[in-house]
Amino acid sequence: MQWHVIQSTRLAAIAYDRNKPLLYLKFRDRTIYSYSEVPGPVFEALLRAPSKGQYFNEHTRGHFAYQRRASRQDKSG
Repeated sequence: MQWHVIQSTRLAAIAYDRNKPLLYLKFRDRTIYSYSEVPGPVFEALLRAPSKGQYFNEHTRGHFAYQRRASRQDKSG
């Protein structure tokens, strides 16, 4: 799985695990969320979208189950 650093005011990077299929979104505040059962074309379209945040809001948020992952701030030490 490879992280792609992207240009967005809300998102910092995205990654996709084709074997699961899981979409990972890292926000500017370093919080990471994974979205389940996201089809590959949704990930590809997100990479190409002129506004990543707008595409996320319209095609990902509220459409797929998600889980908050640990962020750097959540880890002690």
